Amino acid sequence: MRLITRFELVAKNTNELYGLHRKVFNELAKSKPQTLERVVALASLENIENELASRAPCP
Repeated sequence: MRLITRFELVAKNTNELYGLHRKVFNELAKSKPQTLERVVALASLENIENELASRAPCP
């Protein structure tokens, strides 16, 4: 798996982000502890979640 950057994520719609989140989460669940694959999946998830949060309406 490769790192998914915020730059890539801004071009996706919200539904695509949620689908990507699910895919990366499943990859994370399959990864072994203390591997590069796991670190990349965690960083990608953080980027996806940050992008989703930036689109959420403010209360």
